[in-house]
Parts: sequence; structure tokens; C-alpha cells
Amino acid sequence: MTSRERVFTALRCEQPDRVPVLEFVIDSSVAKAAVPGCLDVADCMDQLNMDGVGCGAYFEKKDLSQAGIFVDEWGVEYKTNKEAIPHPFRGPVHTLAEAKAYTPPDPNKSCRLTQLKDIVKRYKGKRAICFHHRAAFMWSAYIMDIENLLIFMHTMPDAVEIIMDKVLECNMQIVRNAIRAGAEIIILGDDYAHNTGPIMSPKHFKYFILPRLKKMIDMIHEEGAYCIKHSDGNVYELLDDLVESGADGLNPFEPVAGMELKKVKQLIGDKVCVTGNIDCAQLLPFGNEMQVRDAVRQAIVDAGKGGGYILTSSNSIHSSCKAENLITMIKACHEYGIYS
Repeated sequence: MTSRERVFTALRCEQPDRVPVLEFVIDSSVAKAAVPGCLDVADCMDQLNMDGVGCGAYFEKKDLSQAGIFVDEWGVEYKTNKEAIPHPFRGPVHTLAEAKAYTPPDPNKSCRLTQLKDIVKRYKGKRAICFHHRAAFMWSAYIMDIENLLIFMHTMPDAVEIIMDKVLECNMQIVRNAIRAGAEIIILGDDYAHNTGPIMSPKHFKYFILPRLKKMIDMIHEEGAYCIKHSDGNVYELLDDLVESGADGLNPFEPVAGMELKKVKQLIGDKVCVTGNIDCAQLLPFGNEMQVRDAVRQAIVDAGKGGGYILTSSNSIHSSCKAENLITMIKACHEYGIYS
């Protein structure tokens, strides 16, 4: 099989020739250490013989101070750090009037998909083309500040719905454009849980989140692409809802959040492709080669039988992950993941 055939087969819950291995985000410093001289992260993924390459949308940033604070096109303020994905600390919407007046970014801006179009030219047909984006929740949480948004679900639900609908409409158009530009797998990165469970009640998840998530995934399928739904944290309470969303794959089932790959496979592996969950909190940053190999072998034993499994880290390859452990993870998957 080609890499893309291998990934697509797993996403259909079928058995490919071997377990596919993907990463959706690799910190550029780790990519350069793993493949010195690589052109970019996608080139690193390709040279390491991963089964997919990918990127996200581009949003312009404006510096606000000399202290590394910037604002993006969503109106959200961030402070730069060494990670590929900075952490937001202030959003622009805190009242119903501000929600009604808020205008999201232009989804059709010419710069949005520049990197994706380049990746498609380089790898279409060779690797699965992945595009990581979001549906309605996380950017709404950034725009309203996450603590406020969760409170507003109780006290100001109209404002929450207005912002989520605006965010969803913008993101659906970006994703639609991405698929038409060549993206084959959309990874939706909204996080719904912390290490002990969901950050909102199941009632609020079903009311605010699930219908909008389903709307995004339905559009992805109508456009002819696959969808992997990512959420950090302990999502056992949400598994049935996440399966109901229609996603082809779920990711990443963090060990530090108590998510057991074998248990997840038993619960939902006949309905959706399980993707994960090599620990990037301790193992990939601090472990040794043998420990990484053992973890990969065990993950394949726990979730690989019969197909419907894609091996990834338990979140991303962040700046603290060792390049040699990333390389070991991929090689071990190639070795242990062959189906007889």
C-alpha cells in the first residue's frame, strides 16, 4: 500500500498492510534535529517515512509590545513562547453586545492556505495530506476567555451561541477551501477535557458543542475528506458523543489523563479509528530508546488487531520531545506494526 492508502484504510476501520504512523504537529526545532537540513516540518515527516504530512491555516499576527505579546486576526492576545502553538491570555468578547458586534477573520483571505497548497504540490499521492484546524469550541473559548465561556453557558447562553456560530461559519469555509485545495484528512483540534474529565457538563456538551461539531464533520464528508477528532484529557464520558459526531478517527487518548488504549479500543474500536497514544508528557521527552520501542509495541498489541488503528503521540511532538525518540517511535511502528 501507499502511505495514503494505508491511512485511509485504517480510517475506514479496516486492516492495512501495517499500522500507519502520523503526527499532526511537530515543533520545528525537533524536526530540524531529527532531519538536519529539512526544508520544513512536512519535509521532516516525509523524510522520516511517516504516512502523512500536514499543516494548518495561516493567520496574521500583530505585535503589541516588546514583551512578546501579539494579537491575531481573531482579536485574541497571546504571549510568545518556545512552543509551536502559543497560549492565549485575553480575548475580545465579554458581553452580549460585543458578541453581536464581533466579526471573525475573512476565511477566504489569500494567505490562509499558502502552506497547504505547497504541501499538496510536493506530496499529493505520496502521503496523506492532513490539515489541522478547529470547529466551534476552542476559538470561541479564546475569544471569550475559556473561564468566561464556561460561565456564560449558564449565565449568557445567547452570547455563547452567537460566537460559536460565527466561529463555526468561518472555520467551515476555511476547511471547505482546504479540502478543495487538496487536504484529505481534517484534524479538528478543539479540546474538551482536562486530566480528570470534561471541562463542561455532558448537558452543555450536547447542547453547545455536539451539534456544531456534527455540522462541521458532515460538511467534511460531503466534500470528500476524512475527519480525525482530537481532544486532550480524559474523554471517557464523551466517547459516545464523539462517536455520534461522525468522526472517522478519535485522538489522542492521553495516558497522563488516565486514557487506556486497550480499553478505548474495546469500547469504540468497531465504530471509529483509534489514533494515539505514545506518551509525550514523560516518555518522548525523557525516556530512552528501549522504553519508546516497548511503548509502541504495546500500543500496537492493545489497539492494532484487525486494523482501525493509527499510531501517534499522545498530543504532539512539542519542543521538549527528543528527536531521537521521535525517530525511534516511527521506526518501531514500521517494525512492529506489520500485519501478517
